[in-house]
Amino acid sequence: MNFLVNKKEGILDKLNFLTAGIPTSSKDYTDAFDKLEELNLDGLEVEFVHGVRYSEKTRSAILNRGSKVISHHGPYYINLNAKEEEKIQASIKRVLDTARAGSDLDAYSITYHAAFYLGDSPEIILKKLIERHEIIVETLQKENNNIWIRPETTGKRSQWGTLDEIIELSKNFNQILPCIDFAHIHAREEGKFNTYDEFCKILETLANNLGQVVLDNFHGHVAGIEYGSKGEKKHLIFEESDFNYKDLLKALKKFDVKGILVCESPNIEQDCKILKDYYLSI
Repeated sequence: MNFLVNKKEGILDKLNFLTAGIPTSSKDYTDAFDKLEELNLDGLEVEFVHGVRYSEKTRSAILNRGSKVISHHGPYYINLNAKEEEKIQASIKRVLDTARAGSDLDAYSITYHAAFYLGDSPEIILKKLIERHEIIVETLQKENNNIWIRPETTGKRSQWGTLDEIIELSKNFNQILPCIDFAHIHAREEGKFNTYDEFCKILETLANNLGQVVLDNFHGHVAGIEYGSKGEKKHLIFEESDFNYKDLLKALKKFDVKGILVCESPNIEQDCKILKDYYLSI
């Protein structure tokens, strides 16, 4: 099976550190990449939170970014397990539109929160999501769009998207691999998965189930996080959180993970720089 659907030189030879959206100190995309260059950061994730829309000015700024890496986060309104057919079709379209924007803007990868349980069992949802992702992948293949599709591990227990669930979906497609949000896993499990050994276990589980391809073509998220009995509450800066980013980075280096790690802390560029500087010091 040919998993390298979107091989980009300069991305897959190292771990790249990206901000989730433009730096807080940037006014828009026209100066965002200059700010990233000043900070020695590798790129950003374009956040299509409320819909896949961008101006020609934004498009030009992104396409003229030089060697910086980008990825896309799909809209939050995606739910591929919705009860209403019109919501399912709208969710499929939002994933497709995110992927089409990725092709247009030369992105490495796209990610999104795939579904909510809504009372269904994980087994029933998996069957539905396989069927709906078949539509997505087949449509993109007809359009010659080979961008990586990445359902994300989710932080709330009402959301479909445990590590095992994402892996099982990914097994069915060449073009789909997980987006691993380490803070979400930590929050969903109420403080577990926060040690070097536990981070290594996540990476081993990925490689054992999906092959070395998943570590050589990685897409991950990380942030400080507040959580409770229902999982994620909100993102925090690392300084205000118990998230053990240093052990995570040690595990990523041990496994020689290549691809992107996106920082979603509220002070995105500051915490992203903390991540990259510590990683390079190991």
